[in-house]
Amino acid sequence: MIDRYERADRSAVGFSMDYPNGLASGMHSHRKAQLVYAISGMMHVTTAEASFLLPPTKALFLPAEVEHSICMEGDVAMREVFMTRGLGEAIASAPRVLTVSPLLRELVLAICQEPVDWPEQGRTPHLIALIIEEIRRAKTVMTRLPQLRDPRLAPIARTILDTPADPRTLEDWAEVCGASARTLARLFVQDTGMTFGQWRLQARLNVAFILLMTDGEIALIAYKVGFASQSAFGTAFRRTFGMTPAQARTIHLDPA
Repeated sequence: MIDRYERADRSAVGFSMDYPNGLASGMHSHRKAQLVYAISGMMHVTTAEASFLLPPTKALFLPAEVEHSICMEGDVAMREVFMTRGLGEAIASAPRVLTVSPLLRELVLAICQEPVDWPEQGRTPHLIALIIEEIRRAKTVMTRLPQLRDPRLAPIARTILDTPADPRTLEDWAEVCGASARTLARLFVQDTGMTFGQWRLQARLNVAFILLMTDGEIALIAYKVGFASQSAFGTAFRRTFGMTPAQARTIHLDPA
């Protein structure tokens, strides 16, 4: 089905599909660039370079041919925009998480209602022009969690993602990983562009968002992911995702 959208002889087309909780696409790529967005539910997108958590307030721009997988966290109402390679290259050369404005949301819904072979003299070219402008204007959001490539960092990544409250410092991890704390700190920046503390914080918040979709106790989740208080958790969560933990727990946007 999706092949029809990828082969469409148009600069951009909208794609609508609803998916059940837990569905995973497996690694794949598309010949066209994409704006990956869900009006309800949450998606966990993974590339070779990083993983991205996408609540309904965020979208991910993916350039053409970027291999990725998508896992549905909750029932997901996906609304995507496929665009030509050239149009995508004019937007960004790498994956980018962005805040979805009310206008961009409505524009995406509108283009998803247009046929794949939309008339070139109709309204769709104007919708596309506005979508591109809104993407360019959108704030880039740091919900990207880079993959750790160096094998010495693998035990740290596994433990933090499985047990985000693990309190160990790089000095503690040095004994496990067979490298000095200074070396581990350098590898984190080299692999991810982030310090150990920044990477761990993003990982903790990503895990917390998934827990909020299934567990209503915010104070307990704050503790589970390593925060000393619910207020500190709330501040960090709001700064990263643009919403409070309570809002994240009750996201219910009507599919359209």
